[in-house]
Amino acid sequence: MTILVTRPSPAGEELVSRLRALGQVAYSFPLIEFSPGRQLSQLPAQLAALAPGDLVFVLSQHVIDYAAPLLRRSGIPWPDKLSWFAIGRTTALAFHTVSHIPVRYPQDRETSEVLLQLPELQNVAGKRALILRGNGGRELLGETLEARGAEVSFCECYQRSAIIYDGIEEANRWHARGISTLVVTSGEMLQQLYMLTPDWYRENWLLRCRLLVVSERLADLAREMGWQNIRVAANADNDALLRALQHT
Repeated sequence: MTILVTRPSPAGEELVSRLRALGQVAYSFPLIEFSPGRQLSQLPAQLAALAPGDLVFVLSQHVIDYAAPLLRRSGIPWPDKLSWFAIGRTTALAFHTVSHIPVRYPQDRETSEVLLQLPELQNVAGKRALILRGNGGRELLGETLEARGAEVSFCECYQRSAIIYDGIEEANRWHARGISTLVVTSGEMLQQLYMLTPDWYRENWLLRCRLLVVSERLADLAREMGWQNIRVAANADNDALLRALQHT
């Protein structure tokens, strides 16, 4: 099994390093990169406008990567009278590490659907909810909170952008290296990988690879695109991906 990890830096390189330490052949091929979000500078004012008990949602570790330095430079502490939620364990840990504030998160999968099942989010009418995220995504969360009576706003703390590659050159490289397993952690990256790969390589290599994804929704998308050998990891963090790859 030769593995291609498409998740962004530095998480992708870390997973490859851990796989190689276990004797696996693995390569990093990040498909997206990050930069500060267009609304990041508005974050201090948005947090200050919330009342005690209002809700804040941290939807990625990358939110912390960009928000924490901004608040630190501004001399503004993370507000501890708000109710904080994270999309999953890894993001919750990153937030708690910088803020020392309790944060609630789903114990099962890192999805909006599971997050919305938390008991604290069933009766949110009249509360304000601030969703900290990248450029787009997680629309279900905002729509559901609004349907439950919350006043929802967003802050784009970071941006994702595609890294430009030569599709023919890269497909030839990975096919020649015998890549047989792909690790993809978002629908955006799955579609990017599919479109990057020329037709011949797509039919004769890409869609024949074993595919490891991080949600049933992503698995369904992969099936629609033509993959058949698909495994779903328990979570999106590197520990869960490593466990799934060891049992593939």
